[in-house]
Amino acid sequence: MLYSKTTPEQKRVKLRELLGSGTVQQFPGAFNPLSARLIEEKGFAGVYISGAVLANDLGLPDIGLTTLTEVATRAGQIARMTDLPAIVDADTGFGEPMNVARSIQELENAGLAGCHIEDQFNPKRCGHLDGKNVVDLDTAAKRIRAAADARRDPNFLIMARTDIRAVEGLEAAQDRARALVEAGADAIFPEAMKDLSEFQAIRDAVDVPILANMTEFGKSDLFTVEQLQSVGVNMVIYPVTLLRIAMGAAERTLETIKATGSQEAQVENMLTRARLYDLVDYEAYNRFDTGVFNFQIPGVR
Repeated sequence: MLYSKTTPEQKRVKLRELLGSGTVQQFPGAFNPLSARLIEEKGFAGVYISGAVLANDLGLPDIGLTTLTEVATRAGQIARMTDLPAIVDADTGFGEPMNVARSIQELENAGLAGCHIEDQFNPKRCGHLDGKNVVDLDTAAKRIRAAADARRDPNFLIMARTDIRAVEGLEAAQDRARALVEAGADAIFPEAMKDLSEFQAIRDAVDVPILANMTEFGKSDLFTVEQLQSVGVNMVIYPVTLLRIAMGAAERTLETIKATGSQEAQVENMLTRARLYDLVDYEAYNRFDTGVFNFQIPGVR
């Protein structure tokens, strides 16, 4: 009921344990607080909060238009709904190194377990689009050093994302990954790897956890957990999957209403009323006020 009973500090410790377990941890992307609760209920290890999803939810493209305040607020709303650790996409850190430092502390305050910061220029773009530009190594390293220096909880995870593979090649990605670990990164997110051998190359380059981004319609095939395990990946995210499936269902339902004058044909695909009430733990609120849940749920919906 209400929010998670697990503290942010406990979630951060749990994240470290998960990444050290030797098995791939699955972090589906939550597009709102209720979806985070569903992710937990289905038995996943953690929750991912995508910068693209946060931007798209505001009707914006993923080009760095969201602000630190918007991201920290929404990410905090999502993180507090689950006992699972949640990590958030912090884009390029929302500014220069001092801004990056503040970003880390705001995300700590919001209850996140960690974040990743990337090495693109602003305006940035989705990691699986062409035409990306990356900053020089000195700038990228300064972002990560600022983040590592700013955190107050040593278990808050600082992950460095690098997009350099698409710009300068795999060897450059290996070199940058090593340099970012030296700058203070606890984990590496090599974006837009083309095949499993490229994940293996990053694994060979660093001795910290690495993340695989299994986003649909991207540069990478949608590898299974077993395949990613075989090349030493520690965490896999599905950043936009739930938003895409939800918006697809919403579009189909609107088209049905427009075409037939009723939503009846789509009702069988909906979350039932009873299931929704169960997911928000409606009945538990009765412990505080017997007037809250004193009714029968009509029908099966």
